[in-house]
Amino acid sequence: MSGPLRGRTPPARRPVETRPFFRLVYKIVCAVPKGKVVTYGQVASLAGRPHAARAVGMALGALRGALAGTVPWHRVIGSGGRCTHVDSFSAAAQRDLLEREGVRFDRHGYVDLRAVRWAGPRREWSTRLRTEL
Repeated sequence: MSGPLRGRTPPARRPVETRPFFRLVYKIVCAVPKGKVVTYGQVASLAGRPHAARAVGMALGALRGALAGTVPWHRVIGSGGRCTHVDSFSAAAQRDLLEREGVRFDRHGYVDLRAVRWAGPRREWSTRLRTEL
């Protein structure tokens, strides 16, 4: 073996569920009420990392097992008001789940963020949540 890892074992990866930022994202998303949506950037801001919208997407994309069935990932959409999944199956599944909760889409696939965006928790809640982790 050559290169910088010669003779060294690569660091062990922690399971996704134990990453503090991912756990924080899951708690925030679980607080979003039925029939409401949040954007990836909004979740990142609530988590105290306003420029980490992509990391929020990574956290939600890493959901597996029991967490995948308990975290309402479908309530997180793009900042433009659309389902932003690359594959059409996931985007269609997300839209279907949101429509079942009463979220309406226009004929172009957008939601009215002014009507369905969750305002978020009280500031004390998000501050306390960040310090718990």
